[in-house]
Amino acid sequence: MERVENEQKMGNLTVLCSHMVVLLTWYSWDRQQVRSPDGCGRFSAEHVPFPEILSWSHDPDWASHSLGIFICLNCSGIHRNIPQVSKVKSVRLDDWDDAQVEFMASNGNNVAKAKYESKMPPFYYKPTFLDCQLLREQWIRAKYERKEFIHSEKQEPYSAGYREGFLWKRGRDNGQFLSRKFVLSEREGALKYFNRNDAKEPKAIMKIEHLNATFQPAKIGNPHGLQITYLKDNSTRNIFVYHEDGKEIVDWFNAIRAARFHYLQVAFPGASDADLVPKLSRNYLKEGYMEKTGPKQTEGFKKRWFTMDDRRLMYFKDPLDAFARGEVFIGSKENSYKVLEGLPPSTQGNHWQHGITIVTPDRKFLFACETEDDQLEWITTFQKVISRPMLPQEYAVEAHFKHKP
Repeated sequence: MERVENEQKMGNLTVLCSHMVVLLTWYSWDRQQVRSPDGCGRFSAEHVPFPEILSWSHDPDWASHSLGIFICLNCSGIHRNIPQVSKVKSVRLDDWDDAQVEFMASNGNNVAKAKYESKMPPFYYKPTFLDCQLLREQWIRAKYERKEFIHSEKQEPYSAGYREGFLWKRGRDNGQFLSRKFVLSEREGALKYFNRNDAKEPKAIMKIEHLNATFQPAKIGNPHGLQITYLKDNSTRNIFVYHEDGKEIVDWFNAIRAARFHYLQVAFPGASDADLVPKLSRNYLKEGYMEKTGPKQTEGFKKRWFTMDDRRLMYFKDPLDAFARGEVFIGSKENSYKVLEGLPPSTQGNHWQHGITIVTPDRKFLFACETEDDQLEWITTFQKVISRPMLPQEYAVEAHFKHKP
C-alpha cells in the first residue's frame, strides 16, 4: 500500500514538472514575440504586450499567479503591495500546483492586456522601465487595483476637462514649498495657479498649447516631484510641484496630457491618435552640468546646469531655477548645424578638459565636460537632434529664437 502511495506521489510530481516545463516553454516563446527587432536581447516599449515586464535587462522571472501574468523583479515588489489583487511567485524558485500552472497557461500577458486595458484612454501615460517608481506603481494600481481601464467612470479625475486642487509649489526666490491652488481648464486652454486661496487673479497662466510635464523626483528631492514647463515670451519657465498622495500627482499629470490631447485633436483634425500621443508630454533628452563661455569666447568658463528639451538647449545656474539663463536652438545638419568634439585651439579658461563645439548658422557655442563619458553622452544627444530633419513649425521657432549669451 505504501508503495502504491509513493508511486502516486511520484506520478503527481511528474505531471507538475511536465506542466512547469510546458509553462516555461510557453513563457520563453511568448517573451520572444515581444523581443525588440534590434536583436540585442532588450525589449522596447512599443513592442511589449504588457508593461509590467519593465526591467528588460533581466528576464521577467516572476509571475502573478492570480492575474496570470509574467512580471519583472522591480514590478513584482509593487504587485506584492496589493496582495488582495496580485499574488506573486518566482517562476524558477517557488513551488507551483497544477491549478496555478494551468491558470498561467490559459491566460498570459496578452490576455490580461485585452481585459485590463480595454477602455484605456489614448492619452494615459503607459510607463516603461526608464520611468520613476511612482509612475510604474500608479500604473499597476490603476490597472489592477482600481480597474480604471475597465470602468470608464473611474477616469473622471483626469478625463473631465477640468481639474482644480492644491499642490506644493517651490518658491522661485526662497526655495520653500508652499501650498498653491491650481486650476486646469480645457475650455480656457490653460493651467493657472494662485498665490492665495481667495485671489481673483492667477499668479501665472500657462497655455495648454505650450505646456509640458515630466516627473523629476531626484532633481526636486521628492518621490512625487513633477516639473511643469511652459513658454512665456518664447522663453522657457519652470515650476516644481508635488503632492503627498501619489495618485493625486499622477492624476494631475494625466489630466495635463488629456488637455493637450484634446487641444491637438482640434489643432490637427486629420492626425491619428498614434501621431498625437508622442506630443502630449516629453522627457528631457539629457540633463547635467557643463561649463560654458560667453559669445565673445574670451570670458572665463562657468559651470551651469544644462537641459536638452527637444531642440532647446537651456542652461541654468541651479537645476531648480525657474528661468533659464539662456537658450540655444539646435537645428538640423541640413540647416548648417553641427557638433564637433573638442574646442578651438585658442580657447582658454575652461577647467574641464573634454570640450564640445556646437556650430550654428550664427555662431559657435563652446562647452566643456568634466569626464570623457559626459562628453560622449552630450555629443551623442546633440548628434541625434541635428540628424533629425526640422519640422515646418520648427522653422518658425528658429526664426523667433533669441540666443542668450
